[in-house]
Amino acid sequence: MTQPLSVTAIIAVCLVTLALGALGLRLVSGTSDFYVAGRTVSPWRNASAIGGEYLSAASFLGVAGLVYESGVDMLWMPVGYTVGYFVLLVLVAAPLRRSGAYTLPDFAESRLESRTLRRGCAVLVVAIGWLYLLPQMQGAGLALRHVSGLPHWVGVVVLTLIVVLNVAAGGMRSVTLVQSVQYWIKLSAISVPAFVLLAYWFISNGPAPEAGSSWWEPLTSTEPTTRSLFTTYSTLAALCLGTMGLPHIVVRFYTNPDGVAARRTTVSVLALLGLFYLFPPVYGVLGRAYLGDEALADPSRSVVLGLPGAALQGVPAALLTALVAGGAFAAFLSTASGVTMSVAGAIDQDLLRPLISRWSGGDATPAASFRLATLAGVLAPVLIAIWAPPVGISSVVGHAFAIAAATFAPLLILGVWWTRLTALGAATGMGVGGVATGGAALLSVTDALPEGWPSALATAPTAWATPLAFVITVLVSLLTRRPRRWQRTMTRLHTPESVLSETT
Repeated sequence: MTQPLSVTAIIAVCLVTLALGALGLRLVSGTSDFYVAGRTVSPWRNASAIGGEYLSAASFLGVAGLVYESGVDMLWMPVGYTVGYFVLLVLVAAPLRRSGAYTLPDFAESRLESRTLRRGCAVLVVAIGWLYLLPQMQGAGLALRHVSGLPHWVGVVVLTLIVVLNVAAGGMRSVTLVQSVQYWIKLSAISVPAFVLLAYWFISNGPAPEAGSSWWEPLTSTEPTTRSLFTTYSTLAALCLGTMGLPHIVVRFYTNPDGVAARRTTVSVLALLGLFYLFPPVYGVLGRAYLGDEALADPSRSVVLGLPGAALQGVPAALLTALVAGGAFAAFLSTASGVTMSVAGAIDQDLLRPLISRWSGGDATPAASFRLATLAGVLAPVLIAIWAPPVGISSVVGHAFAIAAATFAPLLILGVWWTRLTALGAATGMGVGGVATGGAALLSVTDALPEGWPSALATAPTAWATPLAFVITVLVSLLTRRPRRWQRTMTRLHTPESVLSETT
């Protein structure tokens, strides 16, 4: 059944996004604006943009659905999402900004002096980006179908067109402006209905949440396919270490003016994420009160959208549904914009420009090649999102975190803090980590593994794959020669900008 108010809210979010992107386009004046917004973004605005980018479909819809489905065992999910930024703050935020790189492949090449490693990193950026884009696109199709009855592919196409227009037109300058506004849209869209629904439930003496004992008590699942304690710690490790390895997150720190601003940005992000994650569990608990045990065929994807209509009637229900629908679409747009930006940057710098230079004997116009890379970057995920059956938002995003934790986290942590790291060691460790977590992801979706530990190891591979990647990286590095200019690079990473300015 069509919900006019919800459709109007989604249209309004789309128009605001396009207007902000057009405004950002007017501010673009060079290549630096396309890739890192001129490195002039203030900590608070950058923190809002990171919040807008990071709070994806998995955060807006998935966390509430997981709490609805599995109870208190899922409360550590928002904790892990937030703590990932604390780990990033402590280990790599400021040195990464001081590296002067535009992207993760840039950092890999400048630190380890290897074009081959750079190309491998670019392939990983695209792979993780596509894995992250798919649930955003399918979530957009779900949201639009829920409120309008339109086919699933319509929402996918609408999202893709808006993202391509914004990213291709203004690059990071437009994306930053869009995401910094969309964080506050999402926070309002999830918090206001939560307060209203909680107040209504309390005042009306609404039904008590109904669930089995395992829903209320942590680590008491009787599912034979899980090992609750192992899965919990492994997923927490993926969220903590994977955050620093997500290409669309790390690239945002290159937009800060200096390392001090990068640290301040991260502290602000922790506050903004902590505030947002107070609200998804509210929907999960109230879902147990108003939606029942089996009311939703796919709770991890639709509990947030379905709760207002189940708890209230008439205009109040329509207004709250419209608010969460608009917020959900803002989540899809902002995250998809950031991921597309990182994928397009990798394709542009490491594939298109070398090919154009080889074929034509000259360099392509940066804006032209970047826009072509943007189109190439969304082609595969949009086709899969249209034709493939729906995927579990949280599970797919979880595998993206796991792959990032086992590949880019060793590169960044050891690259920043260990002077003995070599290009071959980093490449070998990333290869082992990528194959291990990528293979585990494929096995987990085929249902070919027996129940128990084999299934748990494939579903949550970070606890064994990431240590394996670290060990392989260290062993191979000890057996090979480190880069020639490693001392100069490490000095740049760890010397504050104020000291450098005094000595120059």
